[in-house]
Amino acid sequence: MIKLPYNILRLIRPRQWIKNFAIFAAIVFSGELFNFPLLEKVILSFIVFCGLSSATYIINDIFDIESDRMHPFKKFRPLAHRDVPIPVAQVFAGVLMISSLTLAFYVTPAFFILAIVYIFLQFLYSTFLKTITVLDILTIAAGYILRVYAGEFATGLHISVWLLLTTISFSLFIAIGKRRSELTLVSRRTGGNIAATRKTLSHYSERLLDVYASVFATGTFVSYSLFTFLEEPTHINLPEGFIFPEFLPTFFQRKWLMVTIIPVVYILMRYLQDIYEKHEGESPEKVLLSDKPLLATVIGWGILVILIIYFIGV
Repeated sequence: MIKLPYNILRLIRPRQWIKNFAIFAAIVFSGELFNFPLLEKVILSFIVFCGLSSATYIINDIFDIESDRMHPFKKFRPLAHRDVPIPVAQVFAGVLMISSLTLAFYVTPAFFILAIVYIFLQFLYSTFLKTITVLDILTIAAGYILRVYAGEFATGLHISVWLLLTTISFSLFIAIGKRRSELTLVSRRTGGNIAATRKTLSHYSERLLDVYASVFATGTFVSYSLFTFLEEPTHINLPEGFIFPEFLPTFFQRKWLMVTIIPVVYILMRYLQDIYEKHEGESPEKVLLSDKPLLATVIGWGILVILIIYFIGV
């Protein structure tokens, strides 16, 4: 009896809830992180998406149960490994979905509609979109993008168009990295029988996915750089005089958010290293949690963004 709750916990994949922190983008970059009524809505939205994403993972595992059993790693998932009965998984997914949508209704009507769109998109992915080349990657990326929009719809705040383009490019970069790593792993461990585990993988070549990854890694860097450059400059007010020469206050009146480009470049390069050298991009959250330098840089980037927006800026 103890094993069933543990396997249900594995089934809902709490490690992947890290993706849902994208919901905080709108409130953080709008300078309203300490607006507690709005922050409460964002936290509630985060909980909603944790429930919805877990429900969609269960649904996807039910559809993929046979192909997962032929996958070198996915065969150990609770449903594929027969650790959780399918009827139990179906009931649990239904409870998660209904309770999450009920909570979503109390955030905002727009957020509730977006939550339904997210479920519908994930259902389409589980049923047939994942079998269509290119559309499978676009659908995965759309899931990340909807999380960012969820933060907008929950608060009524808006993010810069350049930050939105950054989100789109980075989402596609992560989705392509998943396919690239999966292609490498499956081709090595299944003796070339790629289509048996995922049909679309047989239509991608490593060279093609390499080009895709390069395009969207570059797109992420360029769009994020433009976002930081085009944001209103933040500055520190310092008194002029003997201690603070005239040039010093002017020096501090710069677009300090551009400093965060440095960790973003490192994050992109480190993640590419994980994809090509360690072949670990199939599970982005696993890469983040297992790669300590990468995790430290992501945390450092987040702290730096908050310091610049909320403490250096006036």
